[in-house]
Amino acid sequence: MTAYRIKGVSLLGAEPADLFVRDGMISGAVADAETVDADGLVALPGLVDLHTHLREPGREDAETVETGSRAAAVGGYTAVCAMANTSPVADTAGVVEQVWRLGREAGLVDVQPIGAVTVGLAGKQLAELGAMATSAAGVRIFSDDGHCVADPRLMRRALEYVKAFDGIIAQHAEEPRLTEGAQMHEGEVSTRLGLTGWPAVAEEAIIARDVLLAEHVGSRLHVCHVSTAGSVEVLRHAKARGVRVTAEVTPHHLLLTDELATSYDPVFKVNPPLRTAADVAALRQALIDGVIDIVATDHAPHAVEDKECEWAYARPGMVGLETALPVVLSVLGEQWELIAERMSRTPARIAGLTGHGTDLAVGTPANLTLVDPSARRVVDPAGLTSRSRNTPYAGTTLPGRIVATFLRGEPTVLDGKAVK
Repeated sequence: MTAYRIKGVSLLGAEPADLFVRDGMISGAVADAETVDADGLVALPGLVDLHTHLREPGREDAETVETGSRAAAVGGYTAVCAMANTSPVADTAGVVEQVWRLGREAGLVDVQPIGAVTVGLAGKQLAELGAMATSAAGVRIFSDDGHCVADPRLMRRALEYVKAFDGIIAQHAEEPRLTEGAQMHEGEVSTRLGLTGWPAVAEEAIIARDVLLAEHVGSRLHVCHVSTAGSVEVLRHAKARGVRVTAEVTPHHLLLTDELATSYDPVFKVNPPLRTAADVAALRQALIDGVIDIVATDHAPHAVEDKECEWAYARPGMVGLETALPVVLSVLGEQWELIAERMSRTPARIAGLTGHGTDLAVGTPANLTLVDPSARRVVDPAGLTSRSRNTPYAGTTLPGRIVATFLRGEPTVLDGKAVK
């Protein structure tokens, strides 16, 4: 294994110094190390994404574990959690182990599968939670993402079941009876466009119900892609009472608003939908305050025919692994300590990913990313590493460039390009 001297790098914005990597770990000075010039670069612990759609098995035309892993590495990630809405659904030990093994074979990031809560994501019967937890994949997070576990009795049973091994239920908060036929956020813009609205209360009502259930059971709840100011207040109240709840926000909900739907460009169709400027402001402040714990991409690649069609028929979702850090930089500025906490340390801690999200100190695993904060990038969909091109940032100039990513001391990305 090659030793590296990362020369003149700024650790979380501190004064430049040399960082040494040897045998997969951050080490003291190494005489025979290969030098990586990091003048002007900032070192962060490798990013961790708690919400990635890798599409394999079943929709390899949109993404595979290997192509998604490469996109993640190029985006500065060293670990991603793969959502269960594949085909077949990751609701058995066999499927989650398949995804886990494909991630190990790709070797670009650590791929941790998320198991389904219910069989086939149908919301009727609990999936094999125990079998997935004790499988080689060691699943600890379960989610029907894309579908809400709407039945309160089933949600309670799921929370009770995973409590035995300190697992987590990650909820897609959407009361389905309030969102039938919904096309975008319910508000002034949807009224003007004549599109059926997705009301904020459909999210807020499920979060309110689930924090009460989690409090009653004493189990861990994670709320996926929070998108409304009202949801923030529900979470704030729950955390003040000591409920074991964590929450995520996506980069696109921190930056984009429902006004973009006026273009009728399906690239802006996502679930939950883009909300108002007031919601965006509330989400940003909640992320700073820690009411929202982490940034998660909800990277949702789609084949061309699923997005380049009429708005009503387009599938919701956006790719986000390669643009997440630049978007967060555009929102938060160079608050490196806060970025490391929200995009590396806390998601690694929630997911129980040992060796990720650690401080870059001697004796810790060398999972890190190097960022050029002075760079500016115009997003070109054709230049994305992901197999899909459905980015909402096409033509947008974003700050920051991921120059290199190291996974356990070995470079997966150098000069902004995947090594393999």
